[in-house]
Amino acid sequence: MAITVQPTTPSFVAEVGDVDLARPLAVADLAAIRAAFTSYAVLVFPDQHFDDDSQLEFARNFGPLETTVFKARKEHKLRLHENMADVGNLDAENRILAANDRQRLYNLGNRMWHTDSSFKRLPAYCSMLHARSIPPIGGQTEFADMRAAYDALPDATKRRLQGLVAEHSIMHSRAKLGFADFDESEREAFRPVPQVLVRQLQDSGRMSLYIASHIGAIRGMADAEAMRLLEELTVHATQRQFVYSHRWRVNDLVIWDDRCTMHRGLEFDDQRYARDMRRATVSDVAPTCEQMGLSVAAE
Repeated sequence: MAITVQPTTPSFVAEVGDVDLARPLAVADLAAIRAAFTSYAVLVFPDQHFDDDSQLEFARNFGPLETTVFKARKEHKLRLHENMADVGNLDAENRILAANDRQRLYNLGNRMWHTDSSFKRLPAYCSMLHARSIPPIGGQTEFADMRAAYDALPDATKRRLQGLVAEHSIMHSRAKLGFADFDESEREAFRPVPQVLVRQLQDSGRMSLYIASHIGAIRGMADAEAMRLLEELTVHATQRQFVYSHRWRVNDLVIWDDRCTMHRGLEFDDQRYARDMRRATVSDVAPTCEQMGLSVAAE
């Protein structure tokens, strides 16, 4: 039986059924998933029963996998495989993280609008988040369609954004929460990297905004002007007509295109309920400036 694709809206988010992603995929099924991904940017696969190995194996169909940012801190004890991002609220012994635990405070940054790994020189292509356990209330994830948001901008704004380059660092987003507990190895690993503000997607040809809470500056622009512009773009891009809110079910797998979406996790009582969410992240093919034909030096 061929896979089933049920769009949520005509061009953003679709549910995909009649497929078991933990098993090797037929060539035709993988091609159909890729085509749907190009069209809808966010795909929801209900009732997928993964272990870590099978989730990572499925993710490798899309490209090389990233290493978790927690690997940059040598004394951090990983709960999961190094190619899997731990975005729940459990420690290495599967206990709920204390309110003052460094990992919990670090992960609170996921509640701001962002796109994964824009703070890496080679950013993310897509993320694949699997729900192993979820809280009974709260904890939804919201996704914003940055393609549609770009299309809706006035022409004058599009011209203003053309060729602009922003500086991304995960230290910028965490600083907004008052978090600055980075050691020297992390400060070196998370130095700001340049990314374009507007990019063209290689597969669909569509233009997309590329912004995130990780941005701390725009090259050639005064800080106050840059922060004002970023706030205006974020408010514009996260209007309700561009946003889908996903209410998780156990064993949901959600895949999103980090090149053309932003997302954020909503609050839940993380001192009462366990949330075990495991994400595989696939690297993009090249830095965004290189993809857009800009020669930009690192600073």
